[in-house]
Amino acid sequence: MSAWVIMGVSGCGKSEVGKRLADVLGAEFIEGDRFHPDENVRKMSAGIALTDADREGWLTLLAHELARACAGGREVVLACSALKRAYRDTLRVSGCDVRFVHLHGSRETIAARMGARAGHFMPLSLLDSQLRDLEPLEGDEAGMVLDVEESPERMIERIMARRSREGGNPSLDALS
Repeated sequence: MSAWVIMGVSGCGKSEVGKRLADVLGAEFIEGDRFHPDENVRKMSAGIALTDADREGWLTLLAHELARACAGGREVVLACSALKRAYRDTLRVSGCDVRFVHLHGSRETIAARMGARAGHFMPLSLLDSQLRDLEPLEGDEAGMVLDVEESPERMIERIMARRSREGGNPSLDALS
């Protein structure tokens, strides 16, 4: 089964786009942030960037969640930053046909979005560390890049068009 990972830095719209995509697909939606251990949430809330070691168990847990969902025979959508290639490699070991949708935007746009939201543990002060860590999708990673300036509806249209075209042969396609 297919797993769609909606990825990008905090504030890019992963949860909103992910939920909408899951609704359209009739898929299970997994909010990656809900699986962070309490220690990770405390660190981020305090403005401390997570290390690779901090993320390791979290990513492994998300890979297990993907595997569980795909084993059930349904498509699944995961909202997860997946900032580095190594993180995406961990998610790929789930055994699902993983496809990434990188929501990309300018620092200014993302910062404005982060500043406007309430109740999230990720402070604006960590945006620059996430942008530094972000490694773009590589040519051998199945995925696409979407511009966060587009409406969520337009992003979903693009993802669905891509899904229809692919027929099981995903490849990188920058659509920003």
